[in-house]
Amino acid sequence: MATPLIFPIVLSLGLAVPAAAEGIPRPEHPRPDFQRDQWLNLNGRWEFEIDEHGDGEKRGLVSGTKLRQTILVPFCPESKLSGIGHTDFMKDVWYRRAFRVPQAMKGKRILLHFGAVDWHARVWLNGAFVGEHKGGYSPFNFDITDNLKAGENELVVHAHDDTRSGMQATGKQAHSRHSEGCVYTRTTGIWQTVWLEAVGPAYLRNFSLTPDLDGGRVIFQGWVHGPLKGTQVRLRAFAGGKLVAEETVP
Repeated sequence: MATPLIFPIVLSLGLAVPAAAEGIPRPEHPRPDFQRDQWLNLNGRWEFEIDEHGDGEKRGLVSGTKLRQTILVPFCPESKLSGIGHTDFMKDVWYRRAFRVPQAMKGKRILLHFGAVDWHARVWLNGAFVGEHKGGYSPFNFDITDNLKAGENELVVHAHDDTRSGMQATGKQAHSRHSEGCVYTRTTGIWQTVWLEAVGPAYLRNFSLTPDLDGGRVIFQGWVHGPLKGTQVRLRAFAGGKLVAEETVP
């Protein structure tokens, strides 16, 4: 459970610009306001398959099966940038890739993040089901620490997106094969950055900043996930490269 911590501090906010990872599309951290030092961008070439009959799980696609095509994540398969460019209906698609946890991240809790997957995402790691998420526009993550192994890990994602079912919000996505009444092409599967990040036993899960103009301060509210005993939260604010405020809780 995430425990909230609320306290005031005078803050001056800035953005850190990470170095671009060569050959990876969208190499920047998707949350510049919430970037941890140890993270791994999983964008790039993934195996991909359109599951025309919706029987991929029965065919063993959850683990150990090479998929038929290659896609460039995070571009959706309807996009030409993905290398697929398929704009017909795709109710079920599969993704697969391998990754290794960097040495600097070992011994910590590892979170697997998805910026967005349209619409119903299910995720397997090394053949073990780690979780699912419904909704094509919101980010989600799973703690995959207990399913990791030394060396190479196999990550598989299945996305179900039946825009004509009446069971999900479709927004501007047309029910006909071609865009009708709109100029918005359908979006299926992964369409935002996928990444790993390393955290400790207790970590900041989310936060908000509320300005208090009359008091000349900013109210920080953070949600800590994990045991609070022995845990400290420290905030430091800088202006012009100089430390102007600092607060530690408890």
